[in-house]
Amino acid sequence: MSRDEDFTAFVLARSARLVHIARMLCGDPLLAEDLVQTALEKAYLRWERIELGDPFGYVRQAVVNQHLSWVRRRPWRERPSGDAAEVDQRFGLSVADASGGVDRRLALGAALAALTRRERAVVVLRYVEDLTEAQTAAILGVAVGTVKSANSRALQKLRAAPELSGSHVGERI
Repeated sequence: MSRDEDFTAFVLARSARLVHIARMLCGDPLLAEDLVQTALEKAYLRWERIELGDPFGYVRQAVVNQHLSWVRRRPWRERPSGDAAEVDQRFGLSVADASGGVDRRLALGAALAALTRRERAVVVLRYVEDLTEAQTAAILGVAVGTVKSANSRALQKLRAAPELSGSHVGERI
C-alpha cells in the first residue's frame, strides 16, 4: 500500500472520531473540522514516521494542540461560520439521529461551554476518549494532579448545571 493510500485509509477510518473529539473540545462544528483538517495536514507531512507508531494518538494530540492554540488567538482572527446541519449531513447523521438527541446535545454543549478550556479538554479526553488520568496529563502537558483537580471541578460544575439536570454526569459520553 502506498503512502497516499495508507493515509487516505486512515483519514476515512478515523476522521469522524477526530471531528467528534474536536467538536466536543470547541463546541463549534465548523471550527472542529478546521482543527482536524490542520492536524491531518501536519500528520500527512510526517506520515512515514508516525504511521509506524500510534497515528490516531498523534493526530488526536495535534487536534488538542490546535484547539489550545486556537483558544489563545485574538478574537479578530479568522472565525468560521456556517450551519451545523451541513456538518451533520456531511457525516451521515440522519434527521432521526439529529432530532432525537438535539436537546441533549444542546444541553451538553452549553454545559461544556461553561467550563474553562482546561476543564473541557480534561472532560473530553477522560470521558469521550476514555483516556486515563496519566494519558490525559501527557496529552495536555500538565501534572496528573492538575488533571484530577480540573476533572473534579468540571464534574462539580456539570452536576450543578441546570441544563443537565436529570442526566448522569460522569457517565461516558
